[in-house]
Amino acid sequence: MAKPALKAALLSPQRPLGGHPLLVVGPSLGTSSILWNRAASVLGADYDVVAWDLPGHGVSPAATEGFDVADLADAVVDLIDSIAPGSTFHYAGVSLGGAVGLQLGIKHGERLKSLSVQNSGARIGTPEAWLERAETVRTQGTPVMIQGSAERWFAPGFMDSQPELSSRLLHALRDADRFSYAFCCEALAAFDVRAQLGSISVPTQVVAGALDGVATPAMAEEVAAGIRDGGGTATAVTIEGIAHLAPAEAPGHVADLMRSLVGWAESREAAQ
Repeated sequence: MAKPALKAALLSPQRPLGGHPLLVVGPSLGTSSILWNRAASVLGADYDVVAWDLPGHGVSPAATEGFDVADLADAVVDLIDSIAPGSTFHYAGVSLGGAVGLQLGIKHGERLKSLSVQNSGARIGTPEAWLERAETVRTQGTPVMIQGSAERWFAPGFMDSQPELSSRLLHALRDADRFSYAFCCEALAAFDVRAQLGSISVPTQVVAGALDGVATPAMAEEVAAGIRDGGGTATAVTIEGIAHLAPAEAPGHVADLMRSLVGWAESREAAQ
């Protein structure tokens, strides 16, 4: 296991960092910063939005060996330290990016100001299914995942109403490094933080899609309840009519939810 190298893209307007709250956003498996473009266009006037890419996806280099989700969380902190050393930040992530968010809350809570976990869970799928997928992609490449991913990612009708965006997201999957994708699958196979949710103390919002068969609304409720059981503050929200990629499918709704969370966290910090 080794901490991978990550790279990021600035999705808000070009300007010196530090004048606005820092919002770091993470992707789902097979996507890239493209996932956040629409929501970031709404949020970028008020926040510095930095999107990181998974190993072998988007602008991040391919991984040469395996890693776990905690390693990805460590790599995100290293990435932020290379951009804005020592800064605290708000974080939002989708699916695997949301799992990384939970690990940030568990392991690096002192760096977080708020946490938005979207289309994710404290455990996603089964180890056997992830290991099977890893082997399939390692031998056949990421294009083998396109049809199944399109069915999981998008609510019915989305590809017809948003052909350009859905095509760009599926192209990101096609272009991802097969071995890095497989390493991500193996990281998800080993991921289970249900027993550690109570250690998350940062204000947390858990967002689910009503039509998401991968990370269900019940899984979002489980995460929020686990955090509250430890004395933390967490709410679960279900967005109707969407599946697995909330920032792409409902950017305005997601931006509103995140603005509410970030604003509350900022005001709470100012009052302390």
